[in-house]
Amino acid sequence: MTWRKAFAPLHERNFAWYFTSRFSNTLGSMMAGVALTFAVLDLTDSASALGQVLAARTIPMVLFLLFGGVVADRFPRTVVLQLSNLLSALTQGVVAWLVITGSAELWMIIVLEVANGTVSAISFPAMASMVPQLVPREQLQPANALLSLSRGGLTIVGPTLAALLVVTVGAGWALAADALSWLLAALLLTRVRIPPRSPVEEQPGTLRELREGWTFFVGTTWLWVVVLAFGVLNAIHTGAWFTLGPAVAQDTIGEQGWGFVLSAESVGLLLMTVILLRLRLRRPLLAGMLGCSLMGVPMIVLGVEPHLVALLLTTFVAGAGIELFSMAWNLAMQENIEDRMLSRAYSYDALGSFVAMPVGQLIYGPLGDAFGYQDVLVVSGALYLLVALLVLSSRSVRDLPRRGLVQEQVTV
Repeated sequence: MTWRKAFAPLHERNFAWYFTSRFSNTLGSMMAGVALTFAVLDLTDSASALGQVLAARTIPMVLFLLFGGVVADRFPRTVVLQLSNLLSALTQGVVAWLVITGSAELWMIIVLEVANGTVSAISFPAMASMVPQLVPREQLQPANALLSLSRGGLTIVGPTLAALLVVTVGAGWALAADALSWLLAALLLTRVRIPPRSPVEEQPGTLRELREGWTFFVGTTWLWVVVLAFGVLNAIHTGAWFTLGPAVAQDTIGEQGWGFVLSAESVGLLLMTVILLRLRLRRPLLAGMLGCSLMGVPMIVLGVEPHLVALLLTTFVAGAGIELFSMAWNLAMQENIEDRMLSRAYSYDALGSFVAMPVGQLIYGPLGDAFGYQDVLVVSGALYLLVALLVLSSRSVRDLPRRGLVQEQVTV
């Protein structure tokens, strides 16, 4: 693939505006993750409390994801995203105000994160299934790569900048920037014009659409195998890395060091994205699951010896692996699932992948208290590696091909 073809999606008007909108909210969101984490730790000094806040956002995501998939397959996806962005701006703005004014209490943040998670559940299937409506099929990989490139570039500086704000002016201002970014994203989406879908003679009911989505999901082996595995992997990732990780980092490499670690992951993600602008994937899920498994390594390093240089190196490699899987998964979904079913497929994917996340967020704090944070991290990293590699025992996963792949293009 030439560089000209790699950037061709930006010449599509609708994709260019969508790309700019995603750029805006990603800029703030990458700062908000670090800011909210340390705001809660400063308020409570408790990894368990942080787990409660993270779970407060995740639980409604699990509960309302399927409904979000039906909404995105029934209504214009741009409208769904605009309304969701406006509501996200409101919830994050209130959290920022509470933190800045010093009036935040744990229960307030939990309530607002419940609202934010509900909005995210409605918007996620629409966002995930937008790209095939914006570019031709042959531009799907570069379009997804460009979105990842912008996200990766922003997350290099986002976590580090957020950590600097935390230790200088406080976490609230990073959260305020996130709220403004969601507002701008909603405004930019008004420029996206997608032709209306063909009308249907009879609009099926919500329950029927949910059943159709479920039938498709359980009948597609590669889909449910990967989703089932990510139920376990995401529980480990959110519980070990994002709940115990900051607590261990705060006592070892420091808050700014943790920001550098997250930025190193983003650098790896960015490098892999640039590679994927030129390199075509031939068997996407084989490469993707191998890359995904690498996330277990920095968990082990953080548990065995939380040394900054070792963590920077391993999270850099893990970030590249995670991006490889992300691209592989989007291509597998967008090339093998028709548009009328795509949002529902993404919603079942997200539900299965995320359903165990609140469990991880809630139990890892008590597990760390009982057995030691670092020992739990080591075991979790090893389990992550094992589960990710076991997925490849399914032939439907490791042999899933690309659709319409041009043979003369460089492939892996």
